[in-house]
Amino acid sequence: MEIFFELETYVALFTLTIIEIILGIDNIIFISIVTNKVNKENRQKARVLGLLLALVMRIIMLFGLTWFIGLTKPIYLDFSVKDIILFFGGGFLIFKSVLEISHKINGNFDEKIVSTKSVSLNSVIWQIVAVDFVFSIDSILTAIGLTEILLLMVIAVVISILFMIFYSSKISDIIDRYPSLEILALSFLILIGFTLILEAFHYDVPKGFIYFALFFTLGVELINIRFRRVSLKRVKIKR
Repeated sequence: MEIFFELETYVALFTLTIIEIILGIDNIIFISIVTNKVNKENRQKARVLGLLLALVMRIIMLFGLTWFIGLTKPIYLDFSVKDIILFFGGGFLIFKSVLEISHKINGNFDEKIVSTKSVSLNSVIWQIVAVDFVFSIDSILTAIGLTEILLLMVIAVVISILFMIFYSSKISDIIDRYPSLEILALSFLILIGFTLILEAFHYDVPKGFIYFALFFTLGVELINIRFRRVSLKRVKIKR
């Protein structure tokens, strides 16, 4: 374990962990939305079980680095297994998000929509695992590019998953409280779905632009929420 006495090890671990967390933002958003379909008492259980299964899957993928790197080799024309996974994963995100938005606009946009039909715990857990598999492709390829030390990759993945377990519940509560944020998040997932499909066709979309768009629109929506609160207070005072 001489590597833990070298400064480069901790720099690489810190960098890799931050990147894993950043790449997991869209995953957290998806988890926060999909778990809101489960009965309230089972939501945290769905998040934890889904992410723990996703963690096991990521670690298995890391130990199978040779196999995983082989996914990037073309199998038909210029398309690899990775491209196929990205294509269908992006299509799934778009389909799921459009379906959710369609469901929301059938109700009142500004009021919390209470669904009378809950989704089964198992279906939500496997949705989390499936989507995490799609999102983990970029993160694992990034990890391989940053360091050759497998132990560091595993530690970074564990930290990022624990981060998602801790913060997904908080984000879920916020989205549940402000339905307009859910529409924003679903729109962001549609954007992510399109970028995954573009990546499948070898069109590289800089992630920085996507995250800038997310945080900019999120800032605007937070201002709108604040504005609505102030306006409501003023109306009550006048009455």
